[in-house]
Amino acid sequence: MPIPLLDLSLQYAEMADELDAVWFDTMRTAGFIGGPKVAAFESALADYCGTKHAVSCANGTDALFLILAAAGVGKGDEVITTPFTFWATVEAIHHVGAAPVFVDIEADTLNMDAALLEAAVTPKTKAILPVHIFGQCVDMDTVHDVARRHGLMVFEDACQAIGATYKGARAGGLARAAAFSFFPSKNLGCGGDGGAVTTSDDELAARVRLLANHGSSRKYYHETFGTNSRLDALQAAMLLAKLPYLDRWNAQRRDAAARYAHLLSDVEALQLPVTRGYGESVFHLYIVKAESSEVADNVMNAMFEAGIGTAKYYPVAMHQQPAMSGLDLYRDGSFPVAESCNERTFALPAYPGITASQQEEVARVVRDAISRRPAVL
Repeated sequence: MPIPLLDLSLQYAEMADELDAVWFDTMRTAGFIGGPKVAAFESALADYCGTKHAVSCANGTDALFLILAAAGVGKGDEVITTPFTFWATVEAIHHVGAAPVFVDIEADTLNMDAALLEAAVTPKTKAILPVHIFGQCVDMDTVHDVARRHGLMVFEDACQAIGATYKGARAGGLARAAAFSFFPSKNLGCGGDGGAVTTSDDELAARVRLLANHGSSRKYYHETFGTNSRLDALQAAMLLAKLPYLDRWNAQRRDAAARYAHLLSDVEALQLPVTRGYGESVFHLYIVKAESSEVADNVMNAMFEAGIGTAKYYPVAMHQQPAMSGLDLYRDGSFPVAESCNERTFALPAYPGITASQQEEVARVVRDAISRRPAVL
């Protein structure tokens, strides 16, 4: 039987009655935009993350953009972030008029190497935007130490990390503000696009809400130029129903990760995920790094042939993306650890509900593919 990279049908099977009721109640009441479900989800999300506010929006990309815009990051500013992330992180920085400044990543966690931050600070630096990649928090103590010394703002790209912890606190409450995505494949996903900003900063929360609503706090009166970015009531109701399941689903992801760690611990051609002792990862994706792009391709092709889902995350570092070429900011070799991941990092299925026998089959296919690889001369 095929093993998908992610099986969302298991979530529906687990809570079909609740999700069906969400749909029918939304249709029955015709409450599609705003309303009590959106407010209830925002309140529940803020409580979950340990913040005063959660402001919902249309998607995670908008959440990043709204944070930066609301905080006054703009033309002439620099924002330090990671070259190993999804494009939206860089896109949001560009769209507020600022320039992304990259620091390389840790070889084992693939997270931003906070030890390199200090050297990247310039007089133009306005903020640091760490990305909790694949569900593990960055070393936030070091990030904040650098930020305090230089008077910088810190924001979290927590789009892959809802429920992750750092020294007992949850992602979303580790900086001035954080961005979340509720794309269907996320650990907490809705039935389309969705996002949110969490913060305990009253002024920033109000500014984010204003900008997300056409720059208006009173209908037809516009205090500034904003955008239209809102979470539909149907999506909010779905997320509200799913939120109580999230910790259990995340625990199942950790169990799946631990099982792979056992099954593949002696496979020298693969680097397995490393988790820091300061918190719990939520394993949005279980990412392995092959010793070469050829090994990665061989393993992935074997998985495809066996009906097992996989995908590369991420095939090209941010500073090497075509859209960055015209900016002439960085050259190949600027961030060797991030570049070493190009075409070599890929995902194994590790979703809530995956069975031990399914993981054993994945491990068997991976092992067989690696054992057949040509010898390195």
